[in-house]
Amino acid sequence: MIDTTTAMTYIAIVLGFVFIPGPATLLTIARAMSSGTRAGIATGAGIAAGDVVHSLMAILGISAIIAASAILFSIIKYMGAAYLVYLGLKALLAKTPPRLTASPALPINARQAFRQAITAELLNPKTAIFFLAFLPQFLRPENGSATLQLTILGLLFVLLGFLSTVVYALSAGIIGNFLRRNPAVLKWQGKVVGGIYCALGVRLALQDR
Repeated sequence: MIDTTTAMTYIAIVLGFVFIPGPATLLTIARAMSSGTRAGIATGAGIAAGDVVHSLMAILGISAIIAASAILFSIIKYMGAAYLVYLGLKALLAKTPPRLTASPALPINARQAFRQAITAELLNPKTAIFFLAFLPQFLRPENGSATLQLTILGLLFVLLGFLSTVVYALSAGIIGNFLRRNPAVLKWQGKVVGGIYCALGVRLALQDR
């Protein structure tokens, strides 16, 4: 079991990580702004589910294999980048509703948002390597089983990360609901979301290990 001092230090550091806007935050905000709060929360849940898998990969040593293989890392990286660009182009090319209604149709539902988010997160090898490098730093031999410690650390990271995306999704969803009443915003929101996804895809493709 993890001692209190290590746990508190870890939580403080992770909170700093997850509440500083990064790719996961941008994906969540973009989805909540365009498709509503539920889709934003579902995006956060998809990212969290992907991070659970990455934690397991770090514990089982799979992430170490990815980190050691330049070819495997590149394959996963470019697949993830291509998927993000695909989502971005899909949003860019989507037709704008011909007129503003009292309840304009949302681009995607919560289930679709979850599926897209978990796929994008699983295809991000940078996340796999992050878990591999970050979690072991908080292992303490006197705290017992390394596997149990890594599992607890991974789950804490996932829970805190999901908490941060929920906060961002709620805020962005409220703003998005207000803005979607504006015809000009409704016309351009798909373009903005698509641009964010494409930019994140290009960013991933250009990153080194």
